Amino acid sequence: MELTYKPQGTCSQVIEVSVDDNHLIEKVVFWGGCNGNLQGISRLVTGLSPEEVLARLEGVRCGNRSTSCPDQLCKALRQMGY
Repeated sequence: MELTYKPQGTCSQVIEVSVDDNHLIEKVVFWGGCNGNLQGISRLVTGLSPEEVLARLEGVRCGNRSTSCPDQLCKALRQMGY
């Protein structure tokens, strides 16, 4: 299953998420935002289950913002039904 998600309240403009048939994250690509950090997040979550990513990253804030790129990734996963 694949989703292209438009995050709200972050520097990144698009998040592409792919979850394979075994319910493991296959690919995450962030467009815009802090390139190095977002590449790192993408590599760290690849191969994990969406539930594990949600447990670790949901609710993370960026500075005084109410959300962050990792939190927006979780919102994308929730939209996918996880």
